[in-house]
Amino acid sequence: MRFVSFCAAIIAFAFGGAVFAQPPAQQGSVPIPVDMDKAHGYQVGPGDEITVKVVGEADFDFVGRVNEDGKLDVPFDEKPLDARCKTERELRSEMKVVLARYLRNPQFNLRVTEQNSRPPVTIYGEVNNPQPVKLLRKASLVELLATSGGVKEEAGGMVQVFRTQTPICTDGDADANWTGVAGDPTDVPSRLFTLTDIRANKPEANPIIYPGDVIIVQKASPVYITGEVGASQGLYLKEGGTTLTEAIAKVGGVREGAKKDIKIYRLKPNSKEREIIAANLTMIKSGQQKDPLLQPYDIIEVDKTKDSMGLAILKFAIGAAKTTATTMVTSGGTRILY
Repeated sequence: MRFVSFCAAIIAFAFGGAVFAQPPAQQGSVPIPVDMDKAHGYQVGPGDEITVKVVGEADFDFVGRVNEDGKLDVPFDEKPLDARCKTERELRSEMKVVLARYLRNPQFNLRVTEQNSRPPVTIYGEVNNPQPVKLLRKASLVELLATSGGVKEEAGGMVQVFRTQTPICTDGDADANWTGVAGDPTDVPSRLFTLTDIRANKPEANPIIYPGDVIIVQKASPVYITGEVGASQGLYLKEGGTTLTEAIAKVGGVREGAKKDIKIYRLKPNSKEREIIAANLTMIKSGQQKDPLLQPYDIIEVDKTKDSMGLAILKFAIGAAKTTATTMVTSGGTRILY
């Protein structure tokens, strides 16, 4: 029930209100291969399929599936094998003991024919290559982000990791079993990490990622700057925030003749209506007014200074005179002086 609810939330996140298109995820999973210096090989878990074939003794061949308790039922033996977190080699040794009760010097093959206990890690959001990744060994958050091609320019400052299932074979990792909201059976445990801490390689921001985890690199929220600026455009609010003067500087500053009084149209809480926040660049520069910190979806408007009545009349007169002169030149004949 909890996983179903989580999937619904993920679908809503992925398709609701998306502003920027993302590259399509690759088909299938990209495996992170086993590194024998870091792991002992694939460890069996619930749902895995085990196939045993005995040479010359077809009656002892069987295909079994590890149950939710980590046990593998052996059809010809009363006691099931404890398969949880065992490698193929370890399971083969235990199966040899079982077969030795019935056969002299048994020769057999044991293989994990379906690896179902470890769903892939899913990485998406503002990364360059959203994709599922199949883990065959331990991997950290930093490594998984690198596998996805790194974060995009549109990325905000936060990375959220959802732990959709309780990890198995954690090798004593005390921080593997995250908890959700107490008393809420539909809550999926998650944690937030900042890109600043991740880039700084802080241990607390680089957890071990387990099969089934979902990594979402959150999108930065935009603000929009329009009017008498170098280039009207949208900007992304990155971690740590962006002030009004920083945003205006990023779009080329204000044009000559622009007003120093600026309007910020800001969404009211839980509403589509906007309030107007006034700011003055001259006062901000002199320290008389605090440089406002922009909020998601702010619209910054820089107006043009209005001409005085006298200046407006002068410009009109100059424009009219130019028009009259042009008309006289183009409508009359052309004289040629010899």
